Amino acid sequence: MRKRKILEKLLSGSKNVSFREVSACAETFGFRLLRTSGSHHIFGHPEIPRLINLQNVKGQAKPCQVKQLLKIIEEYNLSWEE
Repeated sequence: MRKRKILEKLLSGSKNVSFREVSACAETFGFRLLRTSGSHHIFGHPEIPRLINLQNVKGQAKPCQVKQLLKIIEEYNLSWEE
């Protein structure tokens, strides 16, 4: 149930999204953390050639990066892993 609430929060366009929530959402859709460089966390998906960069800025996620993640999820019609 928690996963669904996080996804609903992201889809609502909330600007108050924690980095932890957006990371959990990415992992729920099959993305895995590949590497970290400072505040940049690079995620990859085994079926998608594009990488996603998520930044941890004082515990918050950047809204533009949340939008990128949601766009890729929609574009590739990803479903979440149980």
